[in-house]
Amino acid sequence: MTKEFIHESTQFLTVDDTGSTKQIQEVINANNKFAFDLYSQLNKSKKENIFYSPFSIFTALAMVYEGVKGQTAKEIKSVFHFPENDILRPNFATIYNKINKKNDLYELNVVNALWVQKDYKLLEEYLLIIKKYYDGKIMNLDFIGETEVSRQIINLFIEQQTANKIKNLISQGGINALTRLIFTNAVYFKGIWEQEFDKTNTCEQDFKVTSTKIIKTPMMRMSADEHLFNYIDIDGLQILELPYKENKISMLILLPKESINIIELNLTIEKLNELKGQMKKEKLDVIVLPKFELDIQYLMADILSSMGMPAVFSKEDADFSGVNREKNLWIDQIIHRAFVKVDEEGTEVAGATTVVCEGAAQRQIKIFNADHPFIFLIQEKDSGNILFLGRVVNPAK
Repeated sequence: MTKEFIHESTQFLTVDDTGSTKQIQEVINANNKFAFDLYSQLNKSKKENIFYSPFSIFTALAMVYEGVKGQTAKEIKSVFHFPENDILRPNFATIYNKINKKNDLYELNVVNALWVQKDYKLLEEYLLIIKKYYDGKIMNLDFIGETEVSRQIINLFIEQQTANKIKNLISQGGINALTRLIFTNAVYFKGIWEQEFDKTNTCEQDFKVTSTKIIKTPMMRMSADEHLFNYIDIDGLQILELPYKENKISMLILLPKESINIIELNLTIEKLNELKGQMKKEKLDVIVLPKFELDIQYLMADILSSMGMPAVFSKEDADFSGVNREKNLWIDQIIHRAFVKVDEEGTEVAGATTVVCEGAAQRQIKIFNADHPFIFLIQEKDSGNILFLGRVVNPAK
């Protein structure tokens, strides 16, 4: 399989959103609930930086969900809050079509693929659903005879779809002679700030990782009093929305007071929506934000099992009979990797998920100074659909 073949096979098609209704919000709410459920799970064991694309994981597992039955389906539905299929399918298709709609001011796309062992038979009705609602490209590979070549082809595919930001997603040994299916999803966004930071104002400043650990890091600075930003300062938390050009995608930054331990910050999608509803256009005197770049990978099997879906990872319990009418498939591993780069010009982010199946005058100055740990998310402004979510504890890592 050549690079040209891969490139040609990933042209975006409009998927079937017939029947999509106002219930699209149910799918967005499901994704956003999962986003914060996963954050809560990662927050239990990780005191460092966090970054992932909930939408990438949500999308990959939606394709898996279409092929599972029984207890396996119940568990996945519960963890991902999936609505019924007649709501999930057309409304996901609407989201997909909107994301992949060409825009000259920013890049945003999502790509799905299903890689199948060349002689392994899948149900035609399952493949039709994957193509019709998820634009899943069906690719045949020889995992048994050309294991390493297959791994390299899939990695190249992901690399191409994420502008070379996600490389070597599947490491050596990640595919073996038992591999039958691999689901992949890639999400990529590159946008320019509506109001860019002036590079000449960027300088090394203190960033307080903890009360006792302070590092020097490049901090971007904007005198923002000429512009209005969505903003709120409430309950020890500042929230600032920085839009990208076209004002359809934005970054939401949640900055707790220094006295609040960000690890102990209990944030839910319901609370976030409540706070977002109270945000107002404000003039800020100064906005200070660190430049940072994160590249983080997660092995999701244990994480998702602990969140309530162990069956799909069990050789004995997994039920993929919606894929091939047999119960001889299970998920060996789910690999998720996400990259983000934030600088004066804007933001570039990429996420990929692979599912491997075996088998003034005395006035108070308003300053937003992100010189200590904060949470950020990248969202579609009108719908609130969370594409990426992260936490910066140390911008130097």
